[in-house]
Amino acid sequence: MEKHTVNKKALGGILVALGVVYGDIGTSPLYVMKAMLEGNGGIQYVDETYILGAVSLVFWTLTLLTTIKYVLIALKADNHGEGGIFALFTLVKKRMRWLIIPAMLGGAALLADGILTPAVTVTTAIEGLRSALSTHVGHTMSQNTIIIIVIVIISTLFAFQRFGTEKVGRVFGPVMFVWFTTLAVFGIYNLSKDFTIIRALSPTYALQVLFSPSNKSGILILGMVFLSTTGAEALYSDMGHVGRKNIYFTWPYVKVCLVLNYLGQAAWILSASKMPAYYEIEALNPFYEMVPHSLVFAMVILSTTAAIIASQSLITGSYTLVSEAIKLNMLPRMNIQYPTDNKGQVYIPAVNTMLWISCVACVLYFRTSAHMEAAYGLSITVTMLMTTILLYQYMRLKNHSVLVSGLLIGFFGLIETLFFISSLSKFFHGGFVAAFMALAIYAVMYIWTRGNLVMKKAARAVKIPDYIDQIDLLRNDKSLPLVNTNLVYLTSNSTTDEVDYKIMYSLLDRKPKRAKVYWFVNIEVTDKPYGAQYHVDTFDTNYVFKVHLYLGFRMKQHINVYLREIVQELMEQGTIDTQPQEYTTVKGREVGDFAFILLRDELSVESGLSKFEQFIMSTKIAIKRRTVLPEKWFGIQYSETTTEIVPIAIRKPQHIEITQV
Repeated sequence: MEKHTVNKKALGGILVALGVVYGDIGTSPLYVMKAMLEGNGGIQYVDETYILGAVSLVFWTLTLLTTIKYVLIALKADNHGEGGIFALFTLVKKRMRWLIIPAMLGGAALLADGILTPAVTVTTAIEGLRSALSTHVGHTMSQNTIIIIVIVIISTLFAFQRFGTEKVGRVFGPVMFVWFTTLAVFGIYNLSKDFTIIRALSPTYALQVLFSPSNKSGILILGMVFLSTTGAEALYSDMGHVGRKNIYFTWPYVKVCLVLNYLGQAAWILSASKMPAYYEIEALNPFYEMVPHSLVFAMVILSTTAAIIASQSLITGSYTLVSEAIKLNMLPRMNIQYPTDNKGQVYIPAVNTMLWISCVACVLYFRTSAHMEAAYGLSITVTMLMTTILLYQYMRLKNHSVLVSGLLIGFFGLIETLFFISSLSKFFHGGFVAAFMALAIYAVMYIWTRGNLVMKKAARAVKIPDYIDQIDLLRNDKSLPLVNTNLVYLTSNSTTDEVDYKIMYSLLDRKPKRAKVYWFVNIEVTDKPYGAQYHVDTFDTNYVFKVHLYLGFRMKQHINVYLREIVQELMEQGTIDTQPQEYTTVKGREVGDFAFILLRDELSVESGLSKFEQFIMSTKIAIKRRTVLPEKWFGIQYSETTTEIVPIAIRKPQHIEITQV
């Protein structure tokens, strides 16, 4: 019975991996060979050298980048089971401060890729209807009709995100298993007509085609080849959802199915290149043409489903990426929701709206999958290069020699640089759209992180013990009204006995605030994805506490919930007196009421900042006002909160001489 349960769990993990991890890379056969044909002028201009070389390049790209770099190397660089560029950054960030730049660049480019993937995969799948209708009905579907269908599918997909994907996710795995198996079956079916195509697996054909006159694109062919491995970074990012072992187990099957399909398409292309009837077909897609005509409709339905799953994987991956960036203080706070009890299921309304608008805009702007393919791939080459930089730092962190680390990462860096240069040729053919989206996201990240540095520079700390006597007098001053039993300030200062000067100014100078107990709470996001711990400093009192909360970067920051638990534990330990409530709906309640004071920064006229720093801070403040409110982020929107404005100032106010007249 126990063995059966283990096997059942193992099978479930395998199916989840198939459904979650391989959506992007698994739908690449829909458009890679199609892009190869269009990039070379059409099927009438290809020959054996070109096709064998093209497939050979695809095979070795999958082998070197996906299998060796990501599956065998990157998956070992996990942060407590979590993968992805931000998880990798948390492992190496203490080595060098500048590593935040490749982390932000890579994350921004990956988010831009998440915008283009739904557009290009769904459009390519629906364009298969044109081939099916032309074959069976003799009717040619207009591109406008295809665009409408694509927008409806994408809009429906984004509309359902708020409800979570738990139930839908259960069928993702079996559907993708059918998809990959079907890829292999049709690949073998066409390969059986010319088994000599298998010789394309030799790297000599990949090298030959780069310099062959039959390759009209030259080195730029790599930009089209790269489309076959765009999902490799997503494979690494989704490790936390499915587990490393499940990826190890499923990738060989997925790769074999993909390679068989590419070989099958190559066999069909070589055969069809001798038939003039195919020369006039607009937007010829060998993926659909190699399928027996009676099964084209079924293949369109299956490929559309696979495209939706691929899109879903990138969308949920984008939520996770943004959530991690927020917890790492690289992006402004946004409203994060958990549609189900599953921690991994994150939904961010603002990100969902942005992705939906951007995807629809891409469909309307590019109109055809061929034009989208021109923009696709450029941004993800940047992500791969940035991951390579961080992987080098990780290998050095693990005490690998400079020579071994440099040679290994230099090899992948060289390959990815070639892909990047090749993809740059797409810049004026649509690649600028992806570049613009990535730069816009990076700009927000840069402003936010640079603003954090300015705030740290402006911060002025004071020692809590220096004010204990005044706080004791204040809490016993009956002439002042009692604000609440517990008064809470949130502070970014992590030093044990310090808080920001502006907090003490608010408490004592601005308007003395009388309470029974004062709490200064510092929240630190840890390198671990989950977990909640705390440490309390009492300063030998039972009325002043500095609380250090250590939360995993995937944990929700519901401060009031954590604080009540902490107060309850301190009461049980006798560290703090009970706070019985005379008026309460909860019988025997011993924890008193809370009031939270939130301090909002404003740019002072005499801030002492440079013009560039003023621009950074004014932009950051403007962004901050349009994101989630602090009280909602910290889960205290239903508690008593007060917001006070404090000016940002680095230099002390200048002394001005004034004469009485």
